Amino acid sequence: MPAGSMPLPVRGDAGKDGSEPVHPMTPQIAMVAGETSGDLLAGLLLDGFKSRWPSMRSAGIGGPNMIRRGFDAWWPSEKLAVRGYVEVLRHYREIVGIRKQLKQRLLQDPPDIFVGVDAPDFNLDLEADLKSQGIKTVHFVSPSVWAWRAERIEKIRRSVDHVLCIFPFEPALLASHGISATYVGHPLAGVIPMQPDRVRARQALGLLNEDLVVAILPGSRKSEIQYLASRFFRAAALIRKARASVKFVVPAVPLLKGMIEQIAFENGMGPHLQIVEGRSHDVLAACDVTLIASGTATLEAALFKRPMVIAYNMNWLSWQIMRRKKLQPWVGLPNILCQDFVVPELLQDAATPEALSAAVLHWLDARSSAPDKIAAVEQRFTALHAALQRDTSKLATDAIQKILEG
Repeated sequence: MPAGSMPLPVRGDAGKDGSEPVHPMTPQIAMVAGETSGDLLAGLLLDGFKSRWPSMRSAGIGGPNMIRRGFDAWWPSEKLAVRGYVEVLRHYREIVGIRKQLKQRLLQDPPDIFVGVDAPDFNLDLEADLKSQGIKTVHFVSPSVWAWRAERIEKIRRSVDHVLCIFPFEPALLASHGISATYVGHPLAGVIPMQPDRVRARQALGLLNEDLVVAILPGSRKSEIQYLASRFFRAAALIRKARASVKFVVPAVPLLKGMIEQIAFENGMGPHLQIVEGRSHDVLAACDVTLIASGTATLEAALFKRPMVIAYNMNWLSWQIMRRKKLQPWVGLPNILCQDFVVPELLQDAATPEALSAAVLHWLDARSSAPDKIAAVEQRFTALHAALQRDTSKLATDAIQKILEG
């Protein structure tokens, strides 16, 4: 699709006084979502847009969830799926090139509004450029300035007209810095049922109700797989040695499934893993415990009320830089939101196969030896789910309509 080919918005009929209304009935919305989690969040947001404005047009950078909803993806979201300072440097030229081309395209044919979904390192700079040229900008998912990199608060103020927040404490924090924001709840809290159907999920995956199931989620980015998958699969081998009956299920991003399968075989676990394409929600609903990479997936696991072991490992230099910018003792979203170490976190050098396997086995043993501990985790995560459950699509669309009309 050539630059500038997305048509300008079709405005509504003139008002009773003959003037044209400010609010476009068929808005043109530009969006950028990075990686798998951003694609999922943006897809849910598009549901609200389509319900409010059936003929709306959307285009930019997105993934399969967005495309299924009619989004015109000029670039795939995986182009932005890079985490860590060193890893970003390796892809810097390509990412900056994409941002430059996208900015030129949007300035040539301005949308009614730009919505950046997560990916703050990419989106905030783009939003600042667009806002300076009079394009309204919204950022969906506030950067975690309350957890690390507090200096980004000034960039947010310069870059966006409004922030759509997924955690209830964020709007007041942003407002104290002069940033307009709305709490819209977390979209996943409305998608994931309060009481997950474990039986159905197990049937869908060919598992028995009596099976002991460990879900392994080593991440949705190539860099995460490179640093975590081998550790996770060696941990799985140790768990299998201690509990031979355990079943392991791995949901894989389609583009990374081959890479995951190769690492599994290299670590002697190829025949002992059930690797499925996508279907992370089925896998989390079916499992007894999950070994999981820090990120949005940990919040999904919490919404499924599952005990977990959170782990992360990255390039040494990236880790040294990030740990100095960390403002809270927790890294995993469930622990941050609960303000407590509800589940263990094993990070960087602490994420050894031996430590990971011991932590998972602790949860498995607790099912019979300390069921009250499992119940306590489920209660904390149920309360968290209730706090995050809102009609996100409608609230976000309401906020964006006000901006369009303003």
